[in-house]
Amino acid sequence: MRSLVLARILGLLVAILPRLDAGETFTVVTYNLQNYLLDPLPSRAAKPVERRDRVVEILGSLNPDVLVVQEIGGAGALEDLANRLAAADVRLPHREIAWGADPAIAVAVLSRFPFESRRSHTNDMILAEGRMLRTSRGFVEVRFEAPDGLPVTLLAAHLKSKRETGTASEASIREAEARVLRQHVDTLLGRDPQARIVVAGDLNDHQDSRALRFLRSRGPKALFDLRPKERGISDPADDSSPGDAATWTHHYVKEDSYGRFDYILVSPALRPFWRPESSYVPAVPGWSQASDHRPVVATFGTRSRRTPSPPRRRPPRRITGRRRTRGS
Repeated sequence: MRSLVLARILGLLVAILPRLDAGETFTVVTYNLQNYLLDPLPSRAAKPVERRDRVVEILGSLNPDVLVVQEIGGAGALEDLANRLAAADVRLPHREIAWGADPAIAVAVLSRFPFESRRSHTNDMILAEGRMLRTSRGFVEVRFEAPDGLPVTLLAAHLKSKRETGTASEASIREAEARVLRQHVDTLLGRDPQARIVVAGDLNDHQDSRALRFLRSRGPKALFDLRPKERGISDPADDSSPGDAATWTHHYVKEDSYGRFDYILVSPALRPFWRPESSYVPAVPGWSQASDHRPVVATFGTRSRRTPSPPRRRPPRRITGRRRTRGS
C-alpha cells in the first residue's frame, strides 16, 4: 500500500515539474524578407503580392511573439506586413524601424509586448580600410517585458551583404559593423552584467568569420549562438546530433550555395531561459516562394533552467599522529 501511494506521488511530480520549470514561454523569430517593397526602386523590384502572401503564411504558422525582419521597404511596407499578419491572427501592434546608409531597405521589430524603451542606432559610423562610412543598416534596440515580468533587451541587425561596393571590401565593412554592434552589447552589459540580451538578424557571414567571432567574443560576456536545427513545423524535435542536422538559412541561387547567415545570439544571463526543444529552422515546402532566406525560431521560458552547482565534496580527513589500535 505504501509503495502504491509513493508511486502515485512520484507520477504526480513527474507531471507537474516540467510545467513548473517552463513557466510561460515566448517566441522570437528573425526573417530576411527579401525586398519587401510595395513600390519598385531603381536598384530593387517591388515584392509581388503572392510572395508577400507566402511570407505571411509562413509567419502565421510560426506565430511569433517578437518578429525581427530585414529588407523591409519603409513604414508603408511595415504597415502592410503588420496588417497582413493581423488578418492571419498574428497581432504584433508594437513596432520599431531603423535605417542606415541604405535608402531602400531597413531593419524592423514587431512585437506583441509593448516596448519599455527604444534606443535604436541609425547614425553609427565605422572605419573600414581607412574610410569612414555609415553602417549599411541601422540597429534596432528595444527593451520589453516578456510574460512573468521577464525583462529582455533585443538588438536587431542586418550586416553588410557580400556584394562589393567600390568603397571598402564587403568583409572589412561587415567586420567593422560587427564591432559597432558588439560595442552596443558591451554598453548594455556594462550597465547590467546580468542583462538578458538577444541579438538577432541577418549577419551575412559564417560562424567562423572574423565578424562573427568578434561579435560573439569570449569570456564571461560572450554571446551564445543558439544554432537551432531544421525541422518541420509540426514535427517534434528529433534526437539527432547537431552535426547531423541542417542549419542553413540562405540559398544563393547564382552559385546554388547554402549557408547559415541568420542568427539568434543570447547573453549569458538569458541562456538558461532558452528552450532548445522548441527552437528550430522551419523546413517548409515552397519556402523559396517567400524569400531566399528561411526564418530562425527561438523559444524562451520565463523561468530559468540553470542547474544548481553540484554539492562540494569534502576533502578527505587528514589523520595526524599514530593511529591508536586496540591493545596499544
